[in-house]
Amino acid sequence: MRRFNVLMTLGLLFVFMMLTACPTPPKVEPEATPIDTSTTIPEDVVTEEETDAPQEIIKESQFETVYFDFDKSSLRSDSKSGLDSNYDLLMQFPDVMVKIEGHCDERGTVEYNLSLGEKRATSCMDYLVGLGIDASRISTISYGKEKPVDAGHSEAAWGKNRRCEFKIVSQ
Repeated sequence: MRRFNVLMTLGLLFVFMMLTACPTPPKVEPEATPIDTSTTIPEDVVTEEETDAPQEIIKESQFETVYFDFDKSSLRSDSKSGLDSNYDLLMQFPDVMVKIEGHCDERGTVEYNLSLGEKRATSCMDYLVGLGIDASRISTISYGKEKPVDAGHSEAAWGKNRRCEFKIVSQ
């Protein structure tokens, strides 16, 4: 991203210098019908300009939500798979900083669920740091049972609420 900004600044400076230093050439009327010299580049061919273009901006929806068992903060095998995907995204976008939000189902006291949500978020953070993500790029917070994704009162609803979500803090 920084390389792109430097190149863009140098390019704009060059154009500015050329516009202010060179007089405008006289307009010449063509004597014949102009020939179309534009070329079409096939879609599967990548030009040198495209390879230097900045990467897309990452979206929160690209991060996997991590789910937990009842009354647990330990990572399940499917949770590790989701965290591996999130690790790949964080490696692909090294300037992105995230906040991991820990959530719980409605059962238990407010205090207990806030503590459990923090343990869940910390488990996710520790796993990513163990894979090589710099801890300074990750923060955690617990919402306990205050922000359910499913307001139902069944095991299916509770299972959706026992989770950690990734939110982008900065890019």
